[in-house]
Amino acid sequence: MNSYRNNAIMAGALFIIATVTNMLGNLSIKPILDAPDYLIQISANENLMLIALLLVLISAFASAGIAICLYPILKKHHEALALGSVGFRVMEAMLYIVGVVGLLSLLTLSQEYVTAGASNASLYQISGTLLQAVKTWAGMLGVIAFAIGGLMYYYIFYQSKLVPRWLSGWGFLGAALSGASAVLVIAGLLNSLSTVFIVFNLLILVQEMVLAVWLIVKGFNTSVIASKSSDMG
Repeated sequence: MNSYRNNAIMAGALFIIATVTNMLGNLSIKPILDAPDYLIQISANENLMLIALLLVLISAFASAGIAICLYPILKKHHEALALGSVGFRVMEAMLYIVGVVGLLSLLTLSQEYVTAGASNASLYQISGTLLQAVKTWAGMLGVIAFAIGGLMYYYIFYQSKLVPRWLSGWGFLGAALSGASAVLVIAGLLNSLSTVFIVFNLLILVQEMVLAVWLIVKGFNTSVIASKSSDMG
């Protein structure tokens, strides 16, 4: 029983770590990547880039850690979906790492661009555009992987009542909208900077912070755990 309490606290803490580090990392470098002279700006802000990318890496590992922490309790209610949620959130982490590698490559390209001056400027610009695309598409695929993994464990939460159904239902809806927004961006039907995209993802962002606090303060429904342990006994 205590181990499940610890799992709840760890999962709650990882929800907060993953969200905060991801937001800090991506928002801090967004103005640099969006600048018209981003190849110059990236080189000029090397330390900021490295710190931001480290934060994104922490977010990636924390994201995978969430499903891993939830697995021991969720598998007692639906082992296949619990394992699937781990798989998709690990996939999400790997895709974010691909994005980080793309931006580290962009940093190297930026330094070479500054050193080369005006020589072969168009070639550097094309390479820069491609590396930015790697970061963007890896990020969108990561959101889809996150959404699928989230749908799996929110379904288990809802069916088992390990957390209040209003909270798991909110998470299920938020994960579905987040995944749908990423699919629409990939299909070219939605801009990742649009209000619709932000609203679709804001729902799950707020829900995860509420869920994180709930898990840290109250944990899982102990009566459900006791009942399941009794059945297995």
